[in-house]
Amino acid sequence: MSIIIGLLIPLLGTMLGSAFVFFMKKDMSPRLQKSLLGFASGVMVAASVWSLLIPAMEMEESKGAWSVLPAAVGFLLGMGFLLMIDELTPHLHIGTDKPEGPRSKLSRTAMLALAVTIHNLPEGMAVGVVFAGAENGAAGLSLASALAVSIGIAIQNVPEGAIISMPMRAAGNSKWKSFVIGSLSGAVEPLGGLAVVLLASFMTPVLPYMLAFAAGAMFYVVVEELIPEANEGEHSNLSTIGFAIGFVLMMVLDVVLG
Repeated sequence: MSIIIGLLIPLLGTMLGSAFVFFMKKDMSPRLQKSLLGFASGVMVAASVWSLLIPAMEMEESKGAWSVLPAAVGFLLGMGFLLMIDELTPHLHIGTDKPEGPRSKLSRTAMLALAVTIHNLPEGMAVGVVFAGAENGAAGLSLASALAVSIGIAIQNVPEGAIISMPMRAAGNSKWKSFVIGSLSGAVEPLGGLAVVLLASFMTPVLPYMLAFAAGAMFYVVVEELIPEANEGEHSNLSTIGFAIGFVLMMVLDVVLG
């Protein structure tokens, strides 16, 4: 039951952020969007390091210097997997009119949905693999630390939900449609997390690789999408400040709850 609740918490964060469309009359300002993108980046980087990469190495510490191997291999595989998905999937990022990936006759809405799916899948994987590690008694992981990751991802999902729903409303969609689309953008997270939990129960020996894989996938999203989007347009330090706040918040959550 605790795993199910943990997997659903990030979705609630997305729904809360999407609900901003009912209270904000105008589109989100560029300055606020930069701050929120930076914040989300900081949370994802801290979660990747403190809750995924470090536990992956701690699980293999008996191997001495070679304890870093699963973390290194898994990280590169995660980056490579998201790169492949990014290249093979037609998708469209919010705020742009130029699709990425192979040519497709998919609608704009469908390609936006695919972009969000690519973005959110690693977050669901991260939550799922940490809960799987905690359930299997992995070194450096506990249900409390898994809950910290879930809460951290949920916190950064609040601005993400708003960043998705607000442009939908500005484009002429109704408030309810914008809210539903924004909320559904987070549905892939509990599904991806559940799939990883089920897979990990049969693949305990490769759990360190799976932890690092999720970290690499999240780093890809940060480097490929969040940071570039946060630095578009007029120069501002807001995204850097947001990154620092998000990183420290996630680090504190991991230590206090872990």
